[in-house]
Amino acid sequence: MGDQVEMASNKTTEQTIVCYAPTMITTNGIWQGDNPLDYSLPLFILQLTLVVVTTRVLVFFLKPFRQPRVISEILGGIILGPSVLGRSSKFANTVFPLRSVMVLETMANVGLLYFLFLVGVEMDIAVIKRTGKKALAIAIAGMILPFLIGVSFALMLQQSTQFVKLGTFILFLGVALSVTAFPVLARILAELKLLNTEIGRIAMSSALINDMCAWVLLAFAIALAENEAMSLASIWVILSSVAFVVFCVFVVRPLIAWMVRRTPEGESISEFYICLILTGVMISGFITDAIGTHSVFGAFVFGLVIPNGPLGVTLIERLEDFVSGLLLPLFFAISGLKTDVTTINGFATWAILGLVIILACAGKIAGTLLVSLYYKMPFYEGLTLGLLMNTKGLVEMIVLNVGKDQKVLDDKSFAIMVIVAVVMTSIISPIVISIYKPARKFAPYKRRTIQRTKPDGEFRVLVCVHTPRNVPTIINLLEASHPTKKSPICTYVLHLVELTGRASAMLIVHNTRKSGRPALNRTQAQSDHIINAFENFEQHASFVSVNPLTAISPYSTMHEDICNVAEDKRVAFIIIPFHKQQTVDGGMEATNPAFRTINQNVLANAPCSVGILVDRGLNGSTRLAANQIAHHIAVLFFGGADDREALAYAWRMCERPGINLTVMRFVPGDNVLETTEMATMRNQSGREILTVSTDIDREKQLDDDYINEFRSRTMNDSSVVYTEKVVNHGEETVASIRSIDAIHDLFIVGRGQGMISPVTAGLTDWSECPELGAIGDLLASSDFAATYSVLVVQQYAGIEALGDAMIGTPDSPNQHHEHMDFGYRRGNVVFQPQPC
Repeated sequence: MGDQVEMASNKTTEQTIVCYAPTMITTNGIWQGDNPLDYSLPLFILQLTLVVVTTRVLVFFLKPFRQPRVISEILGGIILGPSVLGRSSKFANTVFPLRSVMVLETMANVGLLYFLFLVGVEMDIAVIKRTGKKALAIAIAGMILPFLIGVSFALMLQQSTQFVKLGTFILFLGVALSVTAFPVLARILAELKLLNTEIGRIAMSSALINDMCAWVLLAFAIALAENEAMSLASIWVILSSVAFVVFCVFVVRPLIAWMVRRTPEGESISEFYICLILTGVMISGFITDAIGTHSVFGAFVFGLVIPNGPLGVTLIERLEDFVSGLLLPLFFAISGLKTDVTTINGFATWAILGLVIILACAGKIAGTLLVSLYYKMPFYEGLTLGLLMNTKGLVEMIVLNVGKDQKVLDDKSFAIMVIVAVVMTSIISPIVISIYKPARKFAPYKRRTIQRTKPDGEFRVLVCVHTPRNVPTIINLLEASHPTKKSPICTYVLHLVELTGRASAMLIVHNTRKSGRPALNRTQAQSDHIINAFENFEQHASFVSVNPLTAISPYSTMHEDICNVAEDKRVAFIIIPFHKQQTVDGGMEATNPAFRTINQNVLANAPCSVGILVDRGLNGSTRLAANQIAHHIAVLFFGGADDREALAYAWRMCERPGINLTVMRFVPGDNVLETTEMATMRNQSGREILTVSTDIDREKQLDDDYINEFRSRTMNDSSVVYTEKVVNHGEETVASIRSIDAIHDLFIVGRGQGMISPVTAGLTDWSECPELGAIGDLLASSDFAATYSVLVVQQYAGIEALGDAMIGTPDSPNQHHEHMDFGYRRGNVVFQPQPC
């Protein structure tokens, strides 16, 4: 039973005769002496489990190398197939015996049918209409050259496969080399953080057009391959396929639109309609298979005609995980089982393989590069685009499988092409990361803190939002931040969306909100709610401008997006929500542990000041009138850069009518234990850098100067109260804070990073969230079951010590990740660059 069974859809040319026992579906059990693997259902379950587990393990191991999931799926198939594990005939005959191929192929094709239906649903034809000439030109140029290379390669390989018509062979190889996988490209772009860039948008649009062309060509290729000679039959196949498409567009689409209209706004589509549509996928597959093209073509077209909106999302959410998690890997596994790398023997064949990879890559890159240079894009961007367009994936595997089933490709050509696909897709991410370093277009900026923002200049704030729940308090906070004609507030609202394995998140990318369509999925609906809330705020509040942005990336690298936007938009202050939210009974519960990591990373890497907002509602105890708000704000001042920044923000707020500000300064008493053990710090070479005592004095002087300036300016303001509390140790501090009136609805405190104050001594020993600092953590803890929100402020540290010296060259790409290199001061500790 050495030969692989060839199952074609309507040409059954087996080289091996396999006997099927129709009754052997389920086993009677091992106690009856049955071997479960002799029966088709237990065997299928075992195969499915093996495939999914292998794929998942590979996904896990390849993730650090930034490899898309397709690579893991194809490699999983190759490992289970005759190239690796299948070389042991025992394994092959036990786990993947020939009699099981039929069941496997059938299930894999069902999965494929539904997956391509989903791809069709996700593709928005309107996007293609909106793409510019540039994307169109790039897509076409990126198809023509590789197609020509495919033709020349076909002529080289043709000698070994005489039994196929040259024309068909050329068409298959050309299509296989020239396609770009749209879903795979979308994921790669998101992981490389290129989705929202110009280059990302062009790549997505070009890939969409490219994918469409590939489908048309594939339909032609199949129509030609089915028939030995280009006869009337081929023409009939093509004509009836066109008729099917027309039927879908003019009959099926209006029917589905009618179903959507029948559903009341906000209700989910009825089960009956969903079942009808899912059956429609099968029927479409059956019709196109009967016509003579591949069944997936019908499913894809059927998916395309489903209108974008809630229906599409319902379908995606119902099917996505099951189809792409369980059934789709089966299809890739089958491709892998057909790939026998050992057939590529001899140096000549490997040389051809290398040549094809290089030529096909080069063809796509050259085509794309020429067009992008014609459109005056930088050389590197053109090169990156060319590389991105080399992404291969599902469509190519389908082309190759159909080709193998139709006897257009023999084992050797098939194996070569599968390896070409894997290599081309896997090298993209690493190469693009090393090549594409976007030019930093922004000049350096000084106003990275609230303290240094001019009182009569624009105040730029970046607000990060995870869910709509964060929005009301942030809007109230911004409203209280006193936007005026002299000092308007420019707000950038960044909605943070996790990049998951589901393709639905990609829909945010190319559904332009302005089209007034219903939201596509839950994430998009949330995005819409958030943006609408802020736009509402912009209309009702004066001197506030709002710019919505979305960041889609894995939580582990989300802080890079936040810091890049802050640097790019030159903001002075980032507001980010705390990772815990208030429960109904007043306690605090963590929402998502990943949010905490994001906050810690932002605090470490931010290019400006940061505020973490502990949200316990800030609705303004009483709204005096439509445009007037009343808040009672308290600032707890212990000293240090962060506390001065907190006071600067509160000072800005207190100028707004209706806001009462209490500043409470904690002063160490006479009985304080001096912490002068830290009298000196030494660096590695043993030289003394600085004595801490002089530094403490310097910080204290800065604090006094700032407090005095604040008091003299607000002396006649009855809404500002300044008090000093003398405390000797941490316990007295806590007692003082607990005694503050419950009237306040917002506390603003400094993070106090690097401050060693006897007043807060001992408070950090049991803190839950050190990122909030001692006092912030105390106020945010659940045992302070209070009704106030807390804003914990950290001042950007690269300024005080350096003055304007650091405002030199932010062109170094990671400048804001490398504050440590400057010799700057943090509280009373000075970081000094070490001599190399």
